[in-house]
Amino acid sequence: MIHPQQTSALHPAGLSVDVKELRDSPGSSETVQRTVGAPADFATPLVSIEEHSELELDLRFDSVHEGVLATGTASGQVGGQCGRCLDTISFPLTVDVTQLFAWPENAREQVDEEDEDETRAVGSDLTVDLEPVLRDLMVSALPFAPVCREDCPGLCSQCGFRMEDDPDHEHEQLDPRWAELAGLAAQLNETDDEDRSSH
Repeated sequence: MIHPQQTSALHPAGLSVDVKELRDSPGSSETVQRTVGAPADFATPLVSIEEHSELELDLRFDSVHEGVLATGTASGQVGGQCGRCLDTISFPLTVDVTQLFAWPENAREQVDEEDEDETRAVGSDLTVDLEPVLRDLMVSALPFAPVCREDCPGLCSQCGFRMEDDPDHEHEQLDPRWAELAGLAAQLNETDDEDRSSH
């Protein structure tokens, strides 16, 4: 049995879990509760789970005929920028994990052209690597356009002013047709001035 680890220190085994004890014991299970460092690139353009920050794993591994079934949760802290106003944001993220890892001798039988990318296997050293599973789950759960709050007014599209600081901020909009007339009027005024100065 793998005993829970204290959350104050990162687990030395990281995202690798030894399942040797489950190899020949169908129906047996192990519980893994550990704090590990987040791998690099758990990210979308605006937010991420910072590399080496804490990931909390609370997982159960059950020995089944095909391999090892991992279920439970993984949690981390997300940080980054609001997609509207670019303010710093931070929020917790928890994902549910359900993944079958096939025993090495069964892995090839379960792989075909349609589900090759979805198949996970127990390593030849009888360990499972959780990184690709958590990467798929956690990165896909990150918002692509995160906001600090649903009604965030964002930035002025013309000058980048933070609209939160002055909701009444605006720019005078001239109809392009009037702008052309204003230009013609300016030219006429210049012509009149030149005519007067020549007399």
